[in-house]
Amino acid sequence: MRKFFFIAYATAMFSVLILLQFNCTQQSEKKMLSQDELIARGKYIVTTGGCGDCHSPKIMTAHGPMEDTTRALSGFPEDGKLPPLDVKMVAPGNWIATDGNIAGWVGPWGISFASNLTPDNGTGIGGLSEEMFIKTLREGKYMGVGRPLLPPMPWPTIGQMTDEDLKAIYAYLRTIKPISNKVPDPVPPPMLAEYFAKKK
Repeated sequence: MRKFFFIAYATAMFSVLILLQFNCTQQSEKKMLSQDELIARGKYIVTTGGCGDCHSPKIMTAHGPMEDTTRALSGFPEDGKLPPLDVKMVAPGNWIATDGNIAGWVGPWGISFASNLTPDNGTGIGGLSEEMFIKTLREGKYMGVGRPLLPPMPWPTIGQMTDEDLKAIYAYLRTIKPISNKVPDPVPPPMLAEYFAKKK
């Protein structure tokens, strides 16, 4: 009789363990997003993450600069100009400056210009694969392999997003209007004085 109860007890325990394992496995498996859901998620992240704060040109309004939706996420305007600046103001420990578009930034690292995130093949991310896009944001390298991404781009924070979130951002950016806009190259610190001397 004891043998029977032991076998029954062992069988019951084994069944409970199998059911628990099955339940945990079901809970840990996430539903794969459809392409439309992935794009919607990417739009949500890009919008609430404030990507357009730097990457979209602005229109000055009575309430301050607002995104120019006709040029959304196209980066610093190729015909844009930074106003004159005394480079001593942006020496280490002093100010960091930005332009009226909030797309050109000046600091101890030099001048950085917000990139064109539209899917334009020549001037945006049109030629960038999903893998290279993710690598760019994970490793902080331009186009995944080039120079370091410069401030104020918060790549160390964005790079901590899940693969699914980064894929969603990429999927969404591939759906927006491509805009041809060649963003200027960054200006290194030794060239700041020369750059702003031309503005006078």
